[in-house]
Amino acid sequence: MEITNAERARILVHALPYIQKYNGKIIVVKYGGNAMVNEELKKSVARDVILLNLIGVKVVLVHGGGPEITEMLSKIGKESEFVNGLRVTDSETIDVVQMVLAGKINKSLVNLIECSGGSAVGLSGVDGHMIKACTKDERLGFVGRITSVNPKPILDVIDKGYIPVISTLGCDECGNVYNINADTAAAKIAAALKAESLISLTDTPGILMDKNDASTLISHITVCETDELIKSGIISDGMIPKVECCVNAIAEGVRKVFIIDGRIPHSILIETLTDEGIGTMFEEG
Repeated sequence: MEITNAERARILVHALPYIQKYNGKIIVVKYGGNAMVNEELKKSVARDVILLNLIGVKVVLVHGGGPEITEMLSKIGKESEFVNGLRVTDSETIDVVQMVLAGKINKSLVNLIECSGGSAVGLSGVDGHMIKACTKDERLGFVGRITSVNPKPILDVIDKGYIPVISTLGCDECGNVYNINADTAAAKIAAALKAESLISLTDTPGILMDKNDASTLISHITVCETDELIKSGIISDGMIPKVECCVNAIAEGVRKVFIIDGRIPHSILIETLTDEGIGTMFEEG
């Protein structure tokens, strides 16, 4: 259906309060799920990020890349092993992780943003020792627990007008490199940047009362309510660590955190520039 010029104008006027709200503020987007592998969704995310950047929102894109790491390990004949959902990362595996995250995926995303009309710079947590980490569990090898985040390299890139695209690696004082969970890294980075909001793209509509019924979406959750939702089984399995990261981000100063469906084109814009929003919002309380 063709949109008239008058309708376009109404859309822009409707978005004005949200543009004013977020202008000059930092939004951290945790990029994952199907939005990272579907070509049309990848282009949608790139356009959303570029548009927000052009209207004065300082967007920081944080990504992992588990499926591509698994694929690369398979190509070299190395089987992936997991403990409690975390990849066992020996010295050979961390080399592959670094190559895939800081190399292939990161530079592909930077290139996509640039080819879509934006300006981006790729970073990893190793650059400027942005993400300092230590061993999370000896059984996991080079899987890291974040000890601190230095936001200066990110702020320097933002101040130059670029969109930072960050791969979730960490390092310690001895030069060891660690694989960092992307949800955890995004939450810690958002806190260090004093971000206005953290948006996590997932392959679900958000938190559902009934995980098999998208119409049971819970649009708003306070931090105090999350424990009961976990105890009751409404928040379960892989959603538990994602929600814990949301809660931790709010506890460390991020004003609002959203889990949204990255399978919906332009979901980032729908969340930030409309009344209805999309997905589940977490707030203090």
